[in-house]
Amino acid sequence: MENTAATKIGLVTGGSRGLGKDMALRLADHGHDVILTYQTKKEAANEVVRQIQDSGRKAAALPFDAADFGSISTFVEQVKSELSSTWQTNRIDFLINNAGIGATIPFEQVTAHDFDLFLNIHFKSVYFLTQALLPVINDHGRIINISTGTTRVGVPGYSVYASMKSAVETFTRYLAKEIGARGITANVVAPGPVETDFNNGGNRDIPERKKFLASMSALGRVGKPEDIGGVVAFLCSDDAGWINGQRIEVSGGMSL
Repeated sequence: MENTAATKIGLVTGGSRGLGKDMALRLADHGHDVILTYQTKKEAANEVVRQIQDSGRKAAALPFDAADFGSISTFVEQVKSELSSTWQTNRIDFLINNAGIGATIPFEQVTAHDFDLFLNIHFKSVYFLTQALLPVINDHGRIINISTGTTRVGVPGYSVYASMKSAVETFTRYLAKEIGARGITANVVAPGPVETDFNNGGNRDIPERKKFLASMSALGRVGKPEDIGGVVAFLCSDDAGWINGQRIEVSGGMSL
């Protein structure tokens, strides 16, 4: 029941809003079908599904809480069930690990709870969800893990977030090495500051912060979601098949 060449399916975690929403829409623009996940924003997720369906592609939204490590096996079974009922297949082609949270927490104020929460959402769930879904991904598929520009440029208050994303970047290189025999590529997309509601919408809604961040980019502005989604869609294309184990920063030239 593998997918036909004409129908490829991507799974985007955290696809109800922000960067994940644009990734899902751009995959559909490139002719792919999409399963997206949401944690609490079911109506927003269903609206993304509607937009994708209006474009002529198939889509579905499933609940997934990346902080709940114990829910991974149940979620994978839901994915399999959705694939069977909606697509009459048991495979996906692309996995985009995008779901995440943001918070600016000075190092001296970080608690063990903060650390464990970011660990579970940004690294542990990415690691083990990928492991659980690997048998469901077609040979010659794509795995894309979303990181951050703050793994390269230190930003006070991001020590926990960036540390977990750094772990994901290392994991991605090892993943590419270990699954390469199946023709599956694994890459990292690392956005710079983007105007979304991530981390309380600070990059979008605080003028002073937005102006400062824009001044750090060679292109003189803060990113928009559509600056990121197209790169993810490209990495899922045949043209990107020789890109593997790479960290691709999409920041407009931040802190060069």
